[in-house]
This record gives sequence, C-alpha cells and structure tokens, in this order.
Amino acid sequence: MKNVIFFTHAEKRPSGGARYIYDFSETINSSMNFSSEVIHIKKKRVSKFLNSINKKLHIKKKNYSGWMLKDITCVKNFKYKWFDNKIKTKNDFIFNKKRDFIILPEIFAHLAEDLLIKNNINYSIFVQNGYSIDSTNNEKKLINAYKNAQFILSSSNDTSICIKLRFPNLKLKIFKMNYSINIGSINYKIKKNIITYTSRKLPQHSNLVTSFLRPNLPNNWRLKNLNNLRYNKYLSEIKKSKIFLSFSNLEGLGLPPVEAALAGNHVIGYTGESGKEYWRKPFFFKINSGEIKNFVSAVIKKIYSMKKFSQKDYLKLKNKFSEYNKQKSINKILKLI
Repeated sequence: MKNVIFFTHAEKRPSGGARYIYDFSETINSSMNFSSEVIHIKKKRVSKFLNSINKKLHIKKKNYSGWMLKDITCVKNFKYKWFDNKIKTKNDFIFNKKRDFIILPEIFAHLAEDLLIKNNINYSIFVQNGYSIDSTNNEKKLINAYKNAQFILSSSNDTSICIKLRFPNLKLKIFKMNYSINIGSINYKIKKNIITYTSRKLPQHSNLVTSFLRPNLPNNWRLKNLNNLRYNKYLSEIKKSKIFLSFSNLEGLGLPPVEAALAGNHVIGYTGESGKEYWRKPFFFKINSGEIKNFVSAVIKKIYSMKKFSQKDYLKLKNKFSEYNKQKSINKILKLI
C-alpha cells in the first residue's frame, strides 16, 4: 500500500492551506490501496535563538533565505485545533523508498534536495500560492526541487500561470487540484443585517474600510470581525450575515469568499487574483485592491439594493467546488504515484 505524506507547518493560528491539506489527506486515507499522513514542522528553538542574536549583534552571514533542513524539527502529534479533523500524523523524517510518496507545500519546496532527492525519495510539490513560489533565494536548490518533482500540483488556474512563468520548462508537469466546499443548507430566516469580514490579511485595508463604513451604516446594520474563530463558529456566523467583505491578497485560491457566497452572502472586495476564477455575478462584486472609498461606496449601495440568489446560481457555484470534482482530481494524481 502506497503512503502519501503531506508536509505543513505547525502554527496555532488558522491556516486555510493547512485545512485543505488535511482534507486531501483524509480523502486519500479513505481510498483503496492508499494511506496518508501529515508531518508538521517548525523551526528549532536554537535556530530561532541564533537568528535573533545575529540580528541584534548585526552579524552578517552569507546565508540563503528560507528554512534549511538543519533548522527544522518535526512536531510530534500536532494537529490544528480550530477545525475538526481525523488525519493521521507522522512524527519523523524516516521514509520508505518503496512505500512513501511526499507532497511538499511550495513554501518548503527547497527542502527537497537535502531531505528527499539525496535519499531517492519520490515527491511532488503542491503550490497552493503561486506568489509564494520563491521559498528561498538559493536558485540552484529551488530549480533542482521543481525539476526533480514527479509532478507539480496547482491550486488554481492563476497558480498554474505563476508556475509556468517561473519554470517555463516544467509546464507539462502541472496538474490542477479541485477543492470542495460543503457548508450545508441556507436558512434565510436566521439572516440578520450583519456585514462579516476577517482582518487577518491586509489589516490596514480592513481597518480603513470598516472605519469609514461605521458612521454611514443604517442604524439596524452592524459589522462583525470573524478573525481567528473556530471553523464551525465561522460558518455559523457567515450563515447569519448578508454581506461579506473580501480582503484577499495575492492568494493561491482564496476560499472564504466562496464559503460566504454559498452561505447566502453578497461578497464585495478583492479577488486576490486567483479569485477571478470564480468571481462572477450575482454573488461577487469586485473592488480593485486599495480602492478604499469605492469599497465603502459599494457596500452602502449593496445594502439598499439587495436581491436573493436563484437556485440555479447556487448550483453552478456548488458544482465548481463539489466533492465529486475534488475526488476526481485526487484520483488522477493517485494514478501518477
């Protein structure tokens, strides 16, 4: 039985990328002839300490950017707690050449040379964000990592374009993954005059927009920041709101706007570039990044011109992010392993 091992970081704060790595790992675990595990890594304390000392003492070293193998450690039995999951974890860097297949996220792609290539371990790179593709300024390690990958997974059409621009000779290695979103049914009876958003990304933008909005909102409308909520609580809140503000910034495929739309929200804001793949009327209204005043005006206008979405509109968006399409893309990848 082949074992597919995903790498991700061990952080306390919410990470959409990690959540979907978990989702893919769980799906593979339920497949015939395959198992899957997740390795969580973090920087060693001693590496953080030495780096801090070097900065304070202004010691200049000829080091490359990005985490190196000597800097990292495997975090044992770590699992993200802000959403429910049933993943299996792996607690070491010991791999079976015949059985294990590794999938590295793009932010750790350069680790492939020392961790995998030298040990003849098969692997691929999962580029969830094409704008984070330069995981190190060590050009040799980076090119070698992508060149030796069995294939390169992409999160979106925009991400695929980014990979092709960065590595023109590897375009035939790229395979697009499909994400699934299932937030359940919508009950319009519980909808309230609430505008939801998260301030984690582009906090300056979200602070300006909400600051300008507050004095101009009708008395029966309010804003609600959903930053760092548990996923179930987050879903509960967007099901109650009517408008969702998107502050996506150079995303691989920002999915909170989709979740909000499927929860019955009018989504106003930035596409994050990759969001152009699904940013269509009547759910989505685009604002160019940085156009704060236009952003505020669009929200106020939407409050007074709100319409319900048709079942046809919902089905079209649901089908794009269906479990069937996700499973189909995973099955395609498993055939390559």
